[in-house]
Amino acid sequence: MRTRWLLVDGFNLAFRSFYGMPELTRSDGFPTGAIHGWVRTFWYLSDRLKPDEIAVFFDLDGDARREALRPEYKEQRSETPEALAAQIPHLKELSEAMGFGRFEVSGVEADDLIGASAVRLAREANEVLIVSADKDLAQCVGKNIEQLLPPPTVNPRLGWRRLNADGVREKFGVRPEQIADYLALVGDSADNIIGIAGVGPKTAARWLNAYGNLERVIENCGMLKPVRFQSIVHEAADHLRENRVLTTLDWECDPGPLKPAPLDSARVLEILGEMEMERACRDARQRYSQPPSA
Repeated sequence: MRTRWLLVDGFNLAFRSFYGMPELTRSDGFPTGAIHGWVRTFWYLSDRLKPDEIAVFFDLDGDARREALRPEYKEQRSETPEALAAQIPHLKELSEAMGFGRFEVSGVEADDLIGASAVRLAREANEVLIVSADKDLAQCVGKNIEQLLPPPTVNPRLGWRRLNADGVREKFGVRPEQIADYLALVGDSADNIIGIAGVGPKTAARWLNAYGNLERVIENCGMLKPVRFQSIVHEAADHLRENRVLTTLDWECDPGPLKPAPLDSARVLEILGEMEMERACRDARQRYSQPPSA
């Protein structure tokens, strides 16, 4: 039977929940803004998209594969704000109590787990929606797989945007299967991946549309326009190939069986009560048909 899955990038959504909400706190000063945003977002997605299953993925202990190749991978990222870090354990616990479960593997990025899970589910003819703003997850988009972009925190009026293969092409100028090559050329500042200086999205897309993939771009570097990039790409060939290893998702990683936890509405209410989220408690009782004394 065809099942609709939401595969959620946990930390990506946590940051958006944190920055998209005011600085809410419990009476003792404990921050709760991200928790408010998290709960409301999942309720919104559940009501709007009516998924059969939701799985939430988190990073755990870095990325052993990529850090072994390039130790400086992601090292420029700033520390998670203390107010958000304090809420992460509660977001994880809520994920399980709300019936989604959380999935994490030490030393493996959540993006890799999401990509491998999406491909496996799609091959079984399930419908998959990947909830994340990360560009590298666009390489997953294809038959039975789409990406759902959260509203940007700097421009929330854009709302939620859904990308199929045509949407990826419109947004980036390349096909989903070219995204890893595209990011290898332009770089990805979020992951400390340095592309070719001066090569922007339009130039990278033009080269990839002309030659098909990164290796063919390198092979035809003597024909590239603007001319100044011909020698630059030739000299940077090994760097670009290494970039592509970093930007390509690990389709062979093992996220384990996706078995979301059963809904524990009593625990959801308990957590929301501990956070002094009275309105959310009222809404949860109505949503989960719990008696007022729960």
